[in-house]
Amino acid sequence: MGNRLEGKCAVVTGGGRGIGREVALALAAEGAKVVVNGVTKKPEEGHTLPPAEETAEDIKKAGGMAIANFENAGDFAAAERLIKCCVDTFGKIDILVNSQGVLRDRMLHNMSEEEWDEVIKVHLKGTFNTCRHALPYMRKQQWGRIINPGSVAWLGAAPGQANYAAAKGAITSFTRVLAIENGRLGITCNCLVPMAATRMTMNEAVKANFRRQYEEGKITKQVLEERLNMPGPEFVAPIVVYLCTDAAANINGLCFRAAGGTVGIYSMPELVKTIHKDHRKGEKWTIDELEELVPKFLLTTYVNPAPPAPPEAAKK
Repeated sequence: MGNRLEGKCAVVTGGGRGIGREVALALAAEGAKVVVNGVTKKPEEGHTLPPAEETAEDIKKAGGMAIANFENAGDFAAAERLIKCCVDTFGKIDILVNSQGVLRDRMLHNMSEEEWDEVIKVHLKGTFNTCRHALPYMRKQQWGRIINPGSVAWLGAAPGQANYAAAKGAITSFTRVLAIENGRLGITCNCLVPMAATRMTMNEAVKANFRRQYEEGKITKQVLEERLNMPGPEFVAPIVVYLCTDAAANINGLCFRAAGGTVGIYSMPELVKTIHKDHRKGEKWTIDELEELVPKFLLTTYVNPAPPAPPEAAKK
């Protein structure tokens, strides 16, 4: 075991399986005491313990300290109990890694209110809940590390995942605000966009959706192969651990990518082109002017990602 996080206490939501499990194991391997959170209370087929408890037991077998917790982070009061569990058990909370997740994929025109609400609740509301309850402790001790879950869906290239994309885009912006609000107190808040094969991201329905996107020409064969052969979640954990250490004390408000052997960073949205009139003199654009100048000056490199189909093709 390492000692980069010796004396630190962590909460990992969604820690029973997938990315959350690998993160919990990796934090513990560097000396952190970990509350492994997951909502599933029954053992899965072929297992004798619930997922969160199994992860906690594996940490203890490896010489670390961990406990399982079954609170639902999507519930405000339950999230408070989760954070308090860490404080009551280990004396404080230093690290919060949000890894809870759920998918309810459907094109928006067919999506139910329940499918929208559930994804928003688990991802966005759950992230708000845990951060909201962890921050007062972190601010008081003037030290903290928060890692929130992003996704490439945030970029909008996720047909059938409007709910998921909305949640992840909001979490990315939310993370940036938390970083600015709390950075002066020794608390960093960063976002992680992982690509890893888990039961949520690589089940048969997801694979079928990828193949359908390829057949419809929405993704290339190379992208299809990359998605069908995603690396495992164990490749994601190292960057999370790094961001939780003292070595990353000055890294705040950023969005990282972790996919197999690749670690990257996303640029932040910025205003790249403008056209001007002097509004102080009462000058206002006319529609005719915008019709001419927007394509000429603002859209010189723009390509419509989903152009209208020819009339005959649209009828099919």
